[in-house]
Amino acid sequence: MSSSLAEDEHLIPYDIQGSLAHVQNLLRARVLTPEEAETLSRGLRTVYHQLESGSAKLLPDHEDVHMNVEQLLAKAVGPVAGKLHTARSRNDQVALDLRLWTRDATLSLARASVRLALALADQATTHVDTPLPGFTHLQPAQPVTLGHQLTAHAWRAVRDAERALQAFDRANVSPLGACALAGTSFPLEPALVAGLLGMDRAFENSLDAVSDRDFALEAAFAASVASTHLSGLSEELILWASPQYGWVTLPEAYTTGSSIMPQKRNPDALELARARAGRVQADLQAIFTITKGLPLAYNRDLQEAKAPLLHAVDTAVETTQVVAACIEGAEFHPAPMLAALQKGHLEATELADLLARTGTPFREAHHKVGRLVAEATRRGCMLRDLPPGVFAAQGVAVTSEVQRVLDPALAASAKTSPGGTAPERVAERLRDLRATLGRLDGEIQERACKTARALELLSGETKA
Repeated sequence: MSSSLAEDEHLIPYDIQGSLAHVQNLLRARVLTPEEAETLSRGLRTVYHQLESGSAKLLPDHEDVHMNVEQLLAKAVGPVAGKLHTARSRNDQVALDLRLWTRDATLSLARASVRLALALADQATTHVDTPLPGFTHLQPAQPVTLGHQLTAHAWRAVRDAERALQAFDRANVSPLGACALAGTSFPLEPALVAGLLGMDRAFENSLDAVSDRDFALEAAFAASVASTHLSGLSEELILWASPQYGWVTLPEAYTTGSSIMPQKRNPDALELARARAGRVQADLQAIFTITKGLPLAYNRDLQEAKAPLLHAVDTAVETTQVVAACIEGAEFHPAPMLAALQKGHLEATELADLLARTGTPFREAHHKVGRLVAEATRRGCMLRDLPPGVFAAQGVAVTSEVQRVLDPALAASAKTSPGGTAPERVAERLRDLRATLGRLDGEIQERACKTARALELLSGETKA
């Protein structure tokens, strides 16, 4: 029951990175001689390669990754391995491992979110002026463009990438040196460890350092929001891929056939994306519930927060990559989108706006157009097919401008307000979007350079 090996498989490289940095701190504090530090560092890298290659495994005799690494190190270098745990506790050790894992995982989430946003931007650029119905309450509302709709999802993915990078920054603080809860009497330099691992700073308070799991909550929250966005996007694509819509064909690699109905292709990947949002949200709630009401400092309850954190972010990363691939390979069909505009009187608002622009109070214009819509519905025709006398009865003259706005395929182009659906506005925002994605790429690379410092420890390229 007390074993955490199922989750600790994910923490192996991070545990060894932290130990390598700790060796350098012990060397600086003169707890280790240079020869001992070199022996321990060489032994830790040997253990890492053994575990990576599978020639050694985490054994259930030792309940966590920390004790397994220590036992393997003892086999590799002998009694000097016993000096490694000087001025360190499993409390600050596991907090460091989780922070190192979290920053890598959130960086992966940021990358995946940028990929999704770019895929959406590419499709939006192709369809910047493709009209289709926009919906509220799943009811046809007003004409928009496909470029506008896809760009809306892209901006959500941008925010997901930004949240992931913020979660990275929250995690990128070293707790090593806090020891069990009170710090240590050895002359350690926690900032040295932080620098060796590419972390932004060391902890401020030892009690907080070993008990803080805010970074786990924030990473799981970023994963939860991203998963929620993926669920909404997936729902739209699932609907659009149905024969009733016929607006998109999904890549065959991300659909499956029916076991009994040969004509069907099911959007299974997107359905799973929709379902996984619930599991990721549950992971976030689990971490909240586990960490509520805990007294300072470390409590074993925190071990149970590992699994939902690992699952939440890993699931969000994988799902984002799959949905991005679906978008990249999707084929959108403008013709049925255009045909759908002929149903539901989506041009009604544009006619009301036109009347308001020419002096009719909007509420009066709204009522007039509402009566025209009721008559068109009764007759089973579009507004533009009503006889001129019907318009005249409502005090509406059928001018060329009225005839133009009654074409729903043209209505989207009239929404020229900033951020609106007019093609020129969508093109503007796409340029902004691509600039934002370029900035995010730079921020991701900047943080990747920080994680690379810890990797250099494993390769032996970094010295204190």
